[in-house]
Formats: sequence, structure tokens, C-alpha cells
Amino acid sequence: MKKLICFLFAILAFTPVAFSQSREVKVLNANWKFQKGDFEEASKVNFNDSKWESVTVPHDWAIYGPFDKNVDIQKVAIVQNGETIATEKTGRTGALPHIGTAWYRNTFTLPKDSKDKKILLLFEGAMSEPQIYLNGKKVGEWAYGYSYFYFDVSQFAHEGANTLSVKLTNKEFASRWYPGTGLYRNVSVIIKNNESIDQWGQFITTPFISEEVAKVNIKTKASGENTRLVTTVFDSEGRQLSSEESTQQFGNEFDQNIKVANPKLWSPETPYLYKAVSQLYAGTELKDEITTRFGIREIKYEANKGFSLNGKITKFKGVCLHHDLGPLGVAVNKAALRRQMTILKDMGCNAIRSSHNMPSFEQLELADEMGFLFLAESFDEWAKPKVENGYHRFFEDYAEKDIVNLVQATRNHPSIVMWSSGNEVPDQWGEEGVKRAKWLQELFHREDPTRPVTVGMDQVKATIESGFGALLDIPGLNYRVHLYDEAYKKFPQGFILGSETASTVSSRGIYKFPVVQEKNKQYPDFQSSSYDLEACSWSNVPDEDFVLQDEKPWVIGEFVWTGFDYLGEPTPYDESWPSRSSYFGINDLAGLPKDRYYLYRSRWNTKESTLHILPHWNWEGREGETTPVFVYTSYSSAELFINGKSMGVKTKNKNTPQNRYRLMWMDVKYEPGTVKVVAYDDNGKAVAEEEVKTAGKPYQIVLEADRKTISANGEDISFVTVSVVDKNGILCPTATNQLKFKVSGAGTYRAACNGDATSLEMFHKDSMKLFSGKLVVLVKSTLTAGDIKLEVNGSGLKSGKLILNAKK
Repeated sequence: MKKLICFLFAILAFTPVAFSQSREVKVLNANWKFQKGDFEEASKVNFNDSKWESVTVPHDWAIYGPFDKNVDIQKVAIVQNGETIATEKTGRTGALPHIGTAWYRNTFTLPKDSKDKKILLLFEGAMSEPQIYLNGKKVGEWAYGYSYFYFDVSQFAHEGANTLSVKLTNKEFASRWYPGTGLYRNVSVIIKNNESIDQWGQFITTPFISEEVAKVNIKTKASGENTRLVTTVFDSEGRQLSSEESTQQFGNEFDQNIKVANPKLWSPETPYLYKAVSQLYAGTELKDEITTRFGIREIKYEANKGFSLNGKITKFKGVCLHHDLGPLGVAVNKAALRRQMTILKDMGCNAIRSSHNMPSFEQLELADEMGFLFLAESFDEWAKPKVENGYHRFFEDYAEKDIVNLVQATRNHPSIVMWSSGNEVPDQWGEEGVKRAKWLQELFHREDPTRPVTVGMDQVKATIESGFGALLDIPGLNYRVHLYDEAYKKFPQGFILGSETASTVSSRGIYKFPVVQEKNKQYPDFQSSSYDLEACSWSNVPDEDFVLQDEKPWVIGEFVWTGFDYLGEPTPYDESWPSRSSYFGINDLAGLPKDRYYLYRSRWNTKESTLHILPHWNWEGREGETTPVFVYTSYSSAELFINGKSMGVKTKNKNTPQNRYRLMWMDVKYEPGTVKVVAYDDNGKAVAEEEVKTAGKPYQIVLEADRKTISANGEDISFVTVSVVDKNGILCPTATNQLKFKVSGAGTYRAACNGDATSLEMFHKDSMKLFSGKLVVLVKSTLTAGDIKLEVNGSGLKSGKLILNAKK
């Protein structure tokens, strides 16, 4: 009998408190000193760091380059890609100078009454192998660069100035993609009373939900004798709903149950968040307080039905995301994350897999707010290595600690609906791997019994034979579309998750001829065709996954590799130079949509229509040659016109996967002018049309901001798309003009990116070439409110100017 996996809990999203009467959280963003190199004396208080670089944290030192093929040149066979012979690889980890040791130093001040307080140092991400010193003494170390961790430094801290020093070491051959560097996420000092709520010590679920009422269960671990806990629940408008006071602990844990009447359920469509405030008292004195947002929701995983959310069968329309943010590197930035997720939302995406690393707190907060289901992943490697200096070095000593921190720090986010304990681990073979999979899954269950666990499996045959796949809560298949039916028959769970799908490769605005479906296709310019028919030897084009999602109700969804291009892994050009970032993204490294974006949108976005034509129509020298036209649309049929002449009506059909999801006119001959498509509804009525025109010579620079008003907090960013058009305002799709950027007023120039995987221009320089007629400029706020002026110039072009505004 196939087993039923049922997780019926709602989860609360933990939001760190900036200040309260009883605790203070100091986020150490400013006044850091940084220097690359190993300085043995840098841990000492009196060390002279006056000549070191001044930086802000989050910080990624390597993103400033330069790109250099010798940084990460390797001779290796990538086993998970099916390679058996070692070859020279370049750009595998981004060709950026991430290898080596560096130090960070800062000074923070503790108030006079802190002597009897509890002082914690919290690190949300330090790449990698951090060693932490406070006032000249080592307080601890960690190994995993993606892990969150904290230390109680009460015995090392003192009133007044305290000197914090952090040593980080990145070894070569330690990653399969660009891992980034530095203190790339927030560092905080937490000051609280000894009678206090434990760090990540609260776990909230809802074991009962109906239309009339939800039961909110709150388990809170706290320190201190004779304490009582008061928790109050508020709605999203701040109105108080209910409250409970508890004086008795079970062990060191309070257990409260609070009623929420007529609950509004959290979902991707309605991401409603409540708020809870938990206050710890000793007598009448308030000792500690934390604020929590929560979203009530119910999840189930059932054999032959799949995943349901709040009683509704829901397919995962998901993407995988690495943690770098393109031109910002891995330094976390909420504005950049929000932009990514806004783009994904418009595409109809409802789920994200953090691949293959632990997600940032900011990303999870946005997932809660914006409505994304989340697959939170832990490791890319267990005890058996993929790379020489990978996580296998730490697995035995750190795996449990890393999982505990991951789960305890994030389990209260309603967006998280499953955990992943690993991705394509070599431990899929053999009995030891089965035992490790079971042990890791049980760790997740111990820390959070409300969610299932998966592993992204690429060795499906091996996991069928060994029992590895059968023991998982959710069997995740990476590619292997030809094995879905066999896996479903032999695994007992009664459903399959496409934990990693497609890995189609393309370059934005680049089209190759003839138009045929290919594997491992390479071209002299190191680009891939945006006709979306090219994949790797081990992967496939999107349409093959679409068929499985549509025809197999037991396939519960997919996570496409990847939502955005990322630094490193430049497959299929990982033996070529220059090529330093991926081609897998639905959107490019600058966050600009590729054609494939509209293929997914036509299928996933069910609220708005999609009608998109490819390729562009500037093909000087190809007159009279066959130039196929594809249309990605949510409509079932359409008619194509070239300069007013009909090329016929095409209707989606099941002859091939491509015919089922695309409209394709394969015999079109190129002639300059206008390509127009007219879409028809099911009754044959024309309901929408779209045009692409041949552009003249580049004439003018056009600027379009994702947001014209940003916050004057020194961190917010406006992403400005820069395009070049002709005299008639038509985009010049082949333009490669060199542009220069100038920002003045209450903002600064931060970076630029054109999405070209072969570009060696540095992101932080104020000049860059267009790629396929576009690039993106990042304008960052300062701490001053006011207007920000962006001016973009290029030789022979009419300048582009834009006024942004920074507000307090």
C-alpha cells in the first residue's frame, strides 16, 4: 500500500526585532575594515587596520574582479553530468578571485548596563570557514559558508567598545559554482536579559484549521526561573485578536494554544500574514519580547493526488535559484531579491528552491509577503566528495549542527513547505548512502515534524535498487524524464517531484540557424540559441517536462533549472574562454527575460494573457533565407503575417511536445519589415496581436526604471533597463554600443550588467557594452533624501536621462 504523507500545520514567519524594551539587536552594517590576506595579528584589539579598506556588510570582495581564467581552471570529469574523462574546465566558479584568506574588523559599543546581560553574535552567512574573535579572544568557528550560526559571547564582551575580528578562508576546488566571498549576509549583536527567549527557540504550528477557527500552538523555549509568557495575536492591520498567559513550563518550554477566529489562510494568491508578540516576564518586569508574523495554512502530500494547499490540489510551478545576485555577487540585497521575485511572479511562478544552499532570511521574508512556496535546501555534498575541498570535509562534524540551525532559524516561515537534505549526492550509491539519507531525514523530522523531506536524485536507477528513493518523504527527480514512469511504479510514495528540470540553455536575443533541436551544441561566439531547443546531454527542453506535468497527476510539480542565470557553471562552454556564467536561466544575469520566459509565462500565468514573437527581425544578409518564427502564447491558435502577407494559421496540437506548447512557422523567408501575429480564441475570434519590426540604425538611449522612488536607507536599489532605439523608437536588437553611466544627487552608481556570459567587463565600472540591445544599470540610494539623476551616454547616440527619488 502506497503511503500517505500528510503535513497539516500552519507555520509562523519569524521576524527579527530591531528594538524592544527588553532586548536590542544591533545590525553591524557600517564601519567595517577589510583586507584580503592572512594577518595573524588581526584578531588582536590593538591591531592597526587604519590602512585597510572601509566596507559595508553585506560584502562580497570577489565580485569586483577581475575575471581571470586562471582563478578556477580545473582538470576534472564532472560525474553528475555523465563525464568519464577529465578535461580542462574554465569559469566553473565564475573566474572571479574568490580563493584565499581575508579578515574583517569592526568595533561596536555595549551600554553600561550590559555587564549582567546575555550577548549573542549572529552571523547569517560567512563564506567560508569563519573564525570569530572578540576583544582578542577566539569565541568560536564554523565550517559551512551557507550556514547561519551564533555564539554566546557574554564572557568575552564588556561595557563600552568591543573589537570584533573575523577570519574567512576560501579554498580552491571547494564549489561547483561561484560561491562568493566575505560576510555576505548580515552580522548582528543581540543584547538581552539572562531571563529571555532562546535564540530560534519558538516553534508555532496550527494543528487545527476550519473556516470558523484556527488553533495556534506556540512552543517557546526560555531561560529563567519563575517566568511567565504572554503572547498576543494581531491581524495584518494591527488589531488585537486574542491573547494567552502561561506560567508553567514543560522542561524549559512554554506550550500555548491561541484561538484565531475566521482565519484568513496564507497562499501564493493571498499571502495573508498575522502578527504575534510574545513577552517574557519575571514578576511584573518585562524581560524579553519577540515579534512574529504568521500565515495560517494547511499542507498535504497524498498518494496519487499530490500536493494540496488549504485543501486545493496545487502544482509546483517553481524555479531553482543560486544565491548570487548577478552584478552584486552574493552580497544579499532585499531590493534585488524583490525584483527577482516580482519578475517570477509575473511569469506565474509560485515556488522557489534554494539551490543548493540555505536561503537568506530576506528571501524567506519576501516569500512570505509575496506568496511563494519554498523548498529550502541544505547541502550539495554529503560524506562523498564532488569537489576536492567540498562539504564532505565537514559532514561528520557539522551536518547535524547545520541542519538544526537551518530548521530552527527558518521553520516558522509559512512559505516553506518542504526541506531538501541534499542534491545529486554521490552517496546515492550503496548502503552507507541509504543510512545517511535516513539519518538526515530523521534530523529534519526531529526539529520539524510538520514538513516532508526530499533529495534531488539524478541516479534514479541506483536509488530504486538501493531503497534510497523509497525511504524519502518525497522522491525528487533531477531530469531523467524517461524514468518517471518506472520511478512512480517502484517508489511507494505515490507521487514524484521534478526537483530539477529542463536545464535548457539560451542567450538572450541570440538566434542560430538552422533551427533544430540539439544537445551540447556549441558555436564560435560561445552563445546558445534563444529558439529554446538546445539542452545538455543529461537535460531536456521545457516541453518534455510540460507533458509530464499535464498528463501525470502523480507528478506534483517542477523546479526549473534555473530562474535566473548565475555566476559560474558556463555549460556547455565550461571548456571555453571567455565564458564565466550560466546559460540555463529563464532570465539572464541582468534579470532581463529571455524568450523562454514567455514560454513559461504562457503556461504558468493563468490570470493574464501572453503573446510573444521570436526572433527579432534584423537579419541583414539573410534576405530570402529560411528564418523560422515562433510564438509563445496562452492562446491556442494564431495567424502570422510578414509585411501584411499571411503565413497561415497555426493551432497547438499533440503531434510533438513542441507543437503542443508553441506555435511554429518553420518555413518563413526573411525580408525586412513587420512581423505580426494575431491570436484567436477558441471561437476563432481575433483577440490580441503583437508586432516585431526591423529597426534602423541606433539613435537614442532609453531608460526605464523598475522603481522611480526608493528608500534613502543606503541599501535600496533602482534597476534601470537601458535600451537603444532607432529614430522611430524601435529597439535595435543587435546593438552593442559602449555606454557610459553617471549618477549624481542623492544616490550612487552601484553596478551594471548586460547578461552576456562571455563579457569580461567588470560590473562596478561605469562603462559597459550593450548585449542584444540592452543592459541594466543599478542605482543605489544614500542616507540622504532627494532626487537622483542618472545619465547614460554613448558615442553617436542621443543621451538617456532619468530622475529618480529617494525618500526617508
